[in-house]
Amino acid sequence: MNAILFDLDGTLTDPKIGITTCIQYAIANLGYQPPATTDLLWCIGPPLSVSFAKLLETNDRDLVDKAISLYRDRFSTIGLFENLLYPDIPETLKLIRNEGYQTYVATSKPHIYAKRIIEHFGLSSMFDGIYGSELDGTNSIKSELIRHILDQENIAPAQTVMIGDRYHDVVGAKQNQVLAIGVTYGYGTEAELKEHGVDLLAHSPQEISHLILNIIV
Repeated sequence: MNAILFDLDGTLTDPKIGITTCIQYAIANLGYQPPATTDLLWCIGPPLSVSFAKLLETNDRDLVDKAISLYRDRFSTIGLFENLLYPDIPETLKLIRNEGYQTYVATSKPHIYAKRIIEHFGLSSMFDGIYGSELDGTNSIKSELIRHILDQENIAPAQTVMIGDRYHDVVGAKQNQVLAIGVTYGYGTEAELKEHGVDLLAHSPQEISHLILNIIV
C-alpha cells in the first residue's frame, strides 16, 4: 500500500455542531420545523442533496437546491469552524507519513470548504492532496470521488486504502477495488460498516496507524 485516503467528517474531525446547526438553519428558513440535533446525526456523511431530499420529503430539485444554498450561507462563514479535531489525529497522520505513505483527504464535502477546515486545524502539511466535491454536486458520490482521485494521482487501486466512518466510504472503496478501513468512533456503526463489506475496523485513530503499519503493509 502506498496511498491512504481519509474521509473528513466523522473520521478526521467531529463536525456535529456545524452540520446539524446549518441544516436546522436552512430548514427553518424554508418555513419548516427543523428536527432536533440528535435526529440529524445520520446526515453527517451523505451528500447534502440526499439528506435534504429525505428531510424535506421531496423530489423537488429546486427546493433541495434552495435548502443547500441556505445551508451554505451559514456554513461558509460560521458552520465549518464549529468543528473539533478527533484526539490523536495529528500524531496518527505523522506516523503514517513518516513511513512514506501518501495521504489524501477524500470527502463528499465541497473541496473549497474541506481545504479551509484542514488549514484551520493546521493539517495542510499532512496531506498530498485535499479532494472533495464541486459546488454543483460533481464527485459528491464517494465512488466517483475515489475514482477521480485514483485517476488524478495515478494511483493503483490495489495500493490504496480508504478510511471512513460511514457505509458510503466502504461502498465507494469497494466499487473501486480499494481496501476499506471503517472507523467506529465517528457517525457510522460497526454493524453498518460490516453490512457493506468493510475489510478492517479501527476503534480509535491510534488503531488506524497500527492497521496500516503492522497489518496491511
